[in-house]
Amino acid sequence: MNDWDEFGFNTRAVRVGQVRTQEGEHSEAIFPTSSYVFKNAAEAAARFAHKEPGNIYSRFTNPTVRNFEERLAALEGGERGMATSSGMAAIFSTCLGLLKAGDHIVASQSIFGTTVVLFNNILSKFDIKTTFVNLTDMDSWQAAIQANTKLLFLETPSNPLMEMGDIPALAELAHAHNCLLVVDNCFCTPALQQPLSLGADIVVHSATKYLDGQGRCIGGAVVGSEKLVGGDIFAILRSGGTTMSPFNAWIFLKGLETLNLRMQKHCDNAEALANWLEKQEAVERIYYPGLASHPQHALAKKQQSRFGGLVSFEVKGGIEAAWRVIDSTRIISITANLGDTKTTVTHPATTTHGRLTPDQRGAAGINDGLIRISVGLEDVEDIQADLLRGLSYT
Repeated sequence: MNDWDEFGFNTRAVRVGQVRTQEGEHSEAIFPTSSYVFKNAAEAAARFAHKEPGNIYSRFTNPTVRNFEERLAALEGGERGMATSSGMAAIFSTCLGLLKAGDHIVASQSIFGTTVVLFNNILSKFDIKTTFVNLTDMDSWQAAIQANTKLLFLETPSNPLMEMGDIPALAELAHAHNCLLVVDNCFCTPALQQPLSLGADIVVHSATKYLDGQGRCIGGAVVGSEKLVGGDIFAILRSGGTTMSPFNAWIFLKGLETLNLRMQKHCDNAEALANWLEKQEAVERIYYPGLASHPQHALAKKQQSRFGGLVSFEVKGGIEAAWRVIDSTRIISITANLGDTKTTVTHPATTTHGRLTPDQRGAAGINDGLIRISVGLEDVEDIQADLLRGLSYT
């Protein structure tokens, strides 16, 4: 079946892309093979010359990986998906595929710290420069665009302050200047937000996070049009080898099957936790778009179906108080990963954004008292009790 548009999200999440073998397996098969056998030399020549479709070499054609690519693309509403070895590989491949020396990126300053390092320290070696702007200030985006700007890049919601980027407005701005809009949809997933339907050109993912949902594998993905993703971006994967393994692709397929169910529970727990944190005396400020107090609550309601599973908050007392809260937990996992069924906690200033300069962290609003919680699927009362132990001493 090729046309899945008439089916709902959950049906697509468990059905799209599977091609059963002659064994008639019900679960998707894993194809742990590096190469493929051709019927004859003519078939081999035709495939290498792209005169007929088919598997060639697992660096860039593998049935299990293709299954994941097609399923994720169907959930995001894109024509083409491309799986990569990590979320950073997805961003790197996208930039290398679409940009050349002398080009310019305008990016939100509220993006993952390693993405900032990629733009500043690595892409700059290829004479690709980046200007960072306030995610929520449309005037700063407009002012930063230059004659050589080719790409606008953002995460929304941002990590870890849960700021919202106005995707339709940024898409209109990008296209008015002949630029492409790239949205990192890692924190919402297509279960909560579909940037392509809002005007974005490309969506990138760290599949490591919510798409897997259980912290098992590293992977990434790019979704967009056949022309963009299947053209210059895919060319980077084919020759550069930013390849997802078949086993990881199979894990992510299993994750997609339960994605919507998990995201609803993550949202339930995160909303309950955020409302509870508002009542804690030791908490100075909470960052969660589901709260009416969030400055962009209305925008979050407009472009997301729900508000996500990440909650960040500042405690009084700076780094010492923040570390005390973290170190007092007993069931919450102290790890910088997110999107897991298990609740995790981290101190962004010294972990995910630790490689940024103090000025860069300050510009991004990452202060020493900030704590980020990736709210899992446990009983929310247990999560609250685990945090209360440290909050009662701050």
